Amino acid sequence: METRAVVALAAALAVGFGAFGTAWAQSKIGAAGAGTVAERPETAGTIILLLALPETMVILGFAIAALILLLMGGA
Repeated sequence: METRAVVALAAALAVGFGAFGTAWAQSKIGAAGAGTVAERPETAGTIILLLALPETMVILGFAIAALILLLMGGA
């Protein structure tokens, strides 16, 4: 396999696994959060914050993918 193809695959996996993990976490948090907000509406702000936290995995995956492409793509 060509070096550039391996670099592109590594970058795609960095973003893809981060996105998959985020989707899984948000599905669990969203389901639990909907029940919590239904019972206690004052917790809505906390639930929104908890839903936003897993997004950092996608952002970090994108940053790693950018580093992989920039540092290893020139090889």
